[in-house]
Amino acid sequence: MSRLTDLIAQVRAKDSQLATDLDREFKVLSSRLPFGLNFERHRPEAVELPQRPIRKGDKVRVLPPRGSTKKGDQRLWQVKVIHKARRVADLELLGAAEPETQSVILDDLVVAAEFRDTIYPGLVSTGKVHRGGDKPFHTVINGENYHVLKALTYTHRGKVDAIYIDPPYNTGAKDWKYNNDYVEADDLYRHSKWLAMMERRLLMAKELLNPADSVLIVAIDEKEYLRLGLLLEQTFPEASIQMVSTVINPAGAGRQSEFSRTDEYIFFARIGRSAVLPEQRDESQRPVTWDTLRRSDIASKRGTAKGGKSQFYPIYVDRETGRIVDIGKPLPHHLSRKDAPSKVGCVSVFPVRPDNTEMNWGVTPDVARTRLQAGYLRAGRHSPSAPQEYAISYLTGGIIDDIDGGNVVVTGKADDGSVIAHYVTGRLVMPTTAWNKSSHDAQRFGTEILKEIIPGRRFPFPKSLYAIEDCLRHFLANKKNAIILDFFVGSGTTLHAVMRLNRQDGGYRQCISVTNNEVAADEQKVLREQGLRPGDAEWERWGICDYITKPRIEAAITGKTPGGKPIQGDYRFTDEFPMADGFEENAEFFTLTYETPVAISHNLAYTRIAPLLWLRGGARGKRIDDLPTDGWAVADAYGLLTEVDMATPFIKAMNKAKGLRIAYIVTDDDRRFQAIAKRLPDGVEPVRLYESYLTNFSFANGE
Repeated sequence: MSRLTDLIAQVRAKDSQLATDLDREFKVLSSRLPFGLNFERHRPEAVELPQRPIRKGDKVRVLPPRGSTKKGDQRLWQVKVIHKARRVADLELLGAAEPETQSVILDDLVVAAEFRDTIYPGLVSTGKVHRGGDKPFHTVINGENYHVLKALTYTHRGKVDAIYIDPPYNTGAKDWKYNNDYVEADDLYRHSKWLAMMERRLLMAKELLNPADSVLIVAIDEKEYLRLGLLLEQTFPEASIQMVSTVINPAGAGRQSEFSRTDEYIFFARIGRSAVLPEQRDESQRPVTWDTLRRSDIASKRGTAKGGKSQFYPIYVDRETGRIVDIGKPLPHHLSRKDAPSKVGCVSVFPVRPDNTEMNWGVTPDVARTRLQAGYLRAGRHSPSAPQEYAISYLTGGIIDDIDGGNVVVTGKADDGSVIAHYVTGRLVMPTTAWNKSSHDAQRFGTEILKEIIPGRRFPFPKSLYAIEDCLRHFLANKKNAIILDFFVGSGTTLHAVMRLNRQDGGYRQCISVTNNEVAADEQKVLREQGLRPGDAEWERWGICDYITKPRIEAAITGKTPGGKPIQGDYRFTDEFPMADGFEENAEFFTLTYETPVAISHNLAYTRIAPLLWLRGGARGKRIDDLPTDGWAVADAYGLLTEVDMATPFIKAMNKAKGLRIAYIVTDDDRRFQAIAKRLPDGVEPVRLYESYLTNFSFANGE
């Protein structure tokens, strides 16, 4: 080992950066454990930045011709000269043994941020929703999540109370990219690439979490749960880690010659004094849960062997009272439901999906009649515009057993004859490591809820809203001002769950959501064939952030779909109310930008980092978006002093204001900074900004 150290020292004399890289890899190898998780720590991802303007000195890749679905030139070139009139750049190949140059039009180039490159992040607002008065703003940031996490180490180091992430599961089905390429199932380095990607982000997460009391929550399936568990133990050796198994698909995902999979896993890494809170169920008044009688598993649709022959039949609901009056006979598969006998004054309800797929009821007609007579079957959610005007609900066998066993009390009957019942245990119970809750069904309370909120927009495998709500409640029920982070956002379920928690107890919890604007693999092919590329407006509108995440959050808060119609349906379980009511919350949307100290003027540099100062101040109230003309300004949560000679009026204004958390002082003179800091009001944190603003936030990509 000492010989390698000597050789690295010799290399340093000729190439300091190469020596640094070799030394880093040497330390990784020398620190590997004889037992535990060992993997190849691949070179960090090179990220393409299609919306970043091309500048002299940039590293770029040459894109394939428009209309082509093939990969472009993956080599990196450096921009030597830009001919603005012709919109052409002269390029030189990087790392080539022999000089190689070419000239390419700017539209055929894309900037690439490579390992070792210094990144100067900024944020640009792309819209906001304001319905929450003085509550802090939730933030949704569109950007490469590693870069955003690095920027957040300035704004939120050690301040995050909970991180929930649902990372790519590495199934080999084009669910994630490494170095701009989809990782296929036959990639020999598939697992180590995934681990390298995750480790870098978990190390950033560790810097953001509150070391005294916080939790990291990671959802995963069987493809990587073993490796993830070891990675968490090595990355968070001080944490207490448990894994929970949770049923997300009660019907099971059918797989030939394998067990039908119903569950996934959730890792909980508790840091500091973080502890699991008992289930908040003073159940003395909690009503029982009614489940949908129509089967959800597509394998159980009408006409299939699994669907059976006797569970497609009409249920007759009185048009005037909304009460179930009769259960019909099973309809043979060869007959249309229009051929079923009708009843005067009644609607014939069949188990039909909103897309008109004919399914089956969950019980036979005889069982349905028995439950109707007992008050365990009811009609609800009248919707004349739906294929079936009524949704039929029933009490499951487990709840009926609880009624028979005395754990559930029936206190009466509703107008439609259905029982009014609630739990009576009234005990606080510690949650177990095996979760089987109807509210965690990803199809019913993930996919179906998303369909109601953003109709017509597809997103694969969203998590149940109530499952994430429960995960967070076990740690944040007593933290009404908690900060939550999700940096693999997807459709935005985590932020949605945080708003639910706030409504339940009047909390001011704040969620930071990080996503990118990646377009799904199948849609990418279609768009490329149309001559489109990443960065084109028509391409970007189909990205996950612009097409799914942002519209979902806007709709959830306002209670209206992107088309302006009230959202149909109700929230259920802990807090039941119409989705159309929305939430009294605030949210702002940002896009991460990549600046250069050479090309950016002093004022524009400040404009880009203004949202970062606001985020560090708590993302509350007004923001100081422009440099103050008087040399200072005070907003709702922070103040900014740009001219130290104006310290006296600045200090007076800070003393008069209420609720201030931070004073940003711009100066390169350490003595003047310290002198001003001593004069600040108690409880206000002094933060120094250098006059070259961007240097406060720069970091090395892949560091």
